[in-house]
Amino acid sequence: MKIKFSFFCVLLLVLSSCDDDYVPKPKAFLRLDYPKATYKKTKLPKMPVAFEMSSLVNNVTTKTISGSTESYGANLEYKPLKATLFLTYKGIHKDKTKLKDFLIDAQKLTLEHTKKADEIPVYPYENKERRVYGKLSEVKGDAASLVQFYVTDSVNHFLTGSLYFNVKPNYDSILPAADYLQKDIQRIIETLEWQ
Repeated sequence: MKIKFSFFCVLLLVLSSCDDDYVPKPKAFLRLDYPKATYKKTKLPKMPVAFEMSSLVNNVTTKTISGSTESYGANLEYKPLKATLFLTYKGIHKDKTKLKDFLIDAQKLTLEHTKKADEIPVYPYENKERRVYGKLSEVKGDAASLVQFYVTDSVNHFLTGSLYFNVKPNYDSILPAADYLQKDIQRIIETLEWQ
């Protein structure tokens, strides 16, 4: 009887000393490790531009944009990352009003994301040797497109790009992939050559 009573007291003491509240673990996201990018010089069909493209691009589709013989589109698909970089090329041919309209349209597209964006840092780019001038915009927040850019030579060529993910926008979960692809986009801009 003494053993049962002392066992009961010890058990009661152990159970009463454990008064920590249970706190559920917060939601977490997978840690994604991406392979080191390798790049290859690429000339897209129909488009008078060449640049270094990542080996992670699984599929490239190009098309002529209806209504113009000087406008082309290209989609660079990153299937493992569920992302697509949409490129649009437009010919200027020394018509400065066209260039002004193209710049306004490119900046307007970025500004449309201000409703969902927390911040939109803009990074200017200039390479006088290659005649490549433009801006890259990083949209921070739950916006549809997290990276957008435009580049031009101010005389003949204008190229825009927008990165979209094939998932519901959740900035925290797609941020690692967006950062990884932003480096690819910067490489495109830095290696761009007008043809």
